[in-house]
Amino acid sequence: SLMLAKAKEEWEQEIVDKQSEKERYLSERIAPLHTSGLSLSQLQDLCRELHEKVEIVDEERYDIEAKCNHNTREIKDLKIKVLDLRGKFKRPPLRRVRVSADAMLRALLGSKHKVSMDLRANLKSVKKEDTEKERPVEVGDWRKNVEAMSGMEGRKKMFDA
Repeated sequence: SLMLAKAKEEWEQEIVDKQSEKERYLSERIAPLHTSGLSLSQLQDLCRELHEKVEIVDEERYDIEAKCNHNTREIKDLKIKVLDLRGKFKRPPLRRVRVSADAMLRALLGSKHKVSMDLRANLKSVKKEDTEKERPVEVGDWRKNVEAMSGMEGRKKMFDA
């Protein structure tokens, strides 16, 4: 707490010092304006002088701003060049890890997943006996069927059967 109090005092003193420095600098650079007792033509001349000074200061400000923008762009370009010169990072080769469905769900869902999952339980069962009864297999000489099945007539017979 003592350090914070000391830092706060120094910060307040720094603000006061900056303000006094600013006032001193402005009093040196800017002469006080005496407009009382001047004629209209003298006031117009004074306004023209002040306007010329404002233009000069504005031009200087613009030049400094342009230099600053140019320097920041150059700094960004140099940073990009430095990053490019450092090179690319090599990625380590990844190994395959065999994970079961239960372990993967446990990793994704955390403690919410408690039921073990059997992926084959929901599959439809197909009876082989029914498919064999529907399509009777004819055992015969295959050489006779080759000539009969060749050409378009044979293909039509296949679709009809």
